[in-house]
Amino acid sequence: MKRNIIDTSSFEMNDNVVAIKRVSKTVKGGRNSRFSALVVVGDGQGHVGAGVGKAVEIPEAIRKGKEAAMKAVVEVAIDENGSIPHDFIGKFGSAQVMLKRAPEGTGVIAGGPARAVMELAGIKNIRTKSLGSNNKQNVVLATIEGLKACKTPEEVARLRGKSVSEIRG
Repeated sequence: MKRNIIDTSSFEMNDNVVAIKRVSKTVKGGRNSRFSALVVVGDGQGHVGAGVGKAVEIPEAIRKGKEAAMKAVVEVAIDENGSIPHDFIGKFGSAQVMLKRAPEGTGVIAGGPARAVMELAGIKNIRTKSLGSNNKQNVVLATIEGLKACKTPEEVARLRGKSVSEIRG
């Protein structure tokens, strides 16, 4: 996962534990059990990140996951309706998440892992559909990839060297 350098010290981040799994490794003397925690952090203002932490105890795994998520925070484009600027399909591994913009009053229509990302990113109106894999970690990362790839009309106009009115038609 590519890390963006966003200084998260100035944001008041909330966190949400999406999944806790018990994982084990077989070694010469038997099995070593640990816990893996998938944590999503966000400020509700267009910044969101996800991370995984593993440790012998659950609270330590959550702390490590939160630290990893803080390092992976990305900025999300949100339009005036509290939705995304355009429809997009985010992909990560075999998971795909379809993100569709929605008008004011729609709310967050999303499954568990994608919903956690949307709420912490500060998106108020969106429709999502998880396609392909249902692996929670991959669905969260696919959702973040999709949100990261969305561009505002201003960004598109700047990239093309045109005005926003020419882009919108």
